[in-house]
Amino acid sequence: MKNKLNLVLNIENDFVIPVNDIDIGKDFVLIAGPCSVESENQTLEIARAVKEVGANILRGGVFKPRTSPYDFQGLGKLGLKILKTASEETGLPIITEVMDVRDIELVNEYADILQIGSRNMQNYSLLKEIGKIDKPVLLKRGMNSTVNEWLNAAEYILLGGNKKVILCERGIRTFDWEYNRTLDLNSIPIIKSLTNLPIIVDPSHGTGNQSIVKPMSFAAIASGVDGLMIEVHNNPKQALSDRKQQLNLGQFKILSAKIKELYEFTKTLNQ
Repeated sequence: MKNKLNLVLNIENDFVIPVNDIDIGKDFVLIAGPCSVESENQTLEIARAVKEVGANILRGGVFKPRTSPYDFQGLGKLGLKILKTASEETGLPIITEVMDVRDIELVNEYADILQIGSRNMQNYSLLKEIGKIDKPVLLKRGMNSTVNEWLNAAEYILLGGNKKVILCERGIRTFDWEYNRTLDLNSIPIIKSLTNLPIIVDPSHGTGNQSIVKPMSFAAIASGVDGLMIEVHNNPKQALSDRKQQLNLGQFKILSAKIKELYEFTKTLNQ
């Protein structure tokens, strides 16, 4: 590594982050839910379904960083309230993205894990402020970022005092027109060799194509990942964002039945 990473590279032993009754970094974690919170009925239906088949944490976007300003931008505070309702009914803790320093206090009030998205991985003002809170943070790799840059971003959060950092590989830009992104699974064993921070994979954003989410989920598990974050929608064709990468409820049920079985089998291979 070119830069000196005092904290990231000196985390000793297995780094475990408790969220309710889940120990991220020790227990395999399955995060699932819609790309965007669109309504209370939609979110509750998805939350109930993913909980029933083994999801540990509910994801859902309420502040959406969209390429076009005319695309759906999320429900904001209303979306947070909907997620909280779903959490209270199902018992699933919540993860959602915070995009702006001004929204940290609001998102922190509702979410159990705060997500820093790929577009904000090098938003150093946001990272510094997130470093001041005492709540788990999921840091996604930037779509154009090296592993070194990603770990330096984690260093900003750790340096602020927040030691509850979870890394998330979500794919990098590709030159191939067949798919949107390359899911860089090389990063998993590299990260594992450099630090004991938990690392999960997002095969939904990592591929941009629901038809290959399943095999890439399996590949991620074989790479030694600590969990997966998968986008699930009750009607993907009508979704307000990322329609092509979201699994429907039936597809997720089939996938989740295999995930933990494969994890138990492969974890001994990565010891």
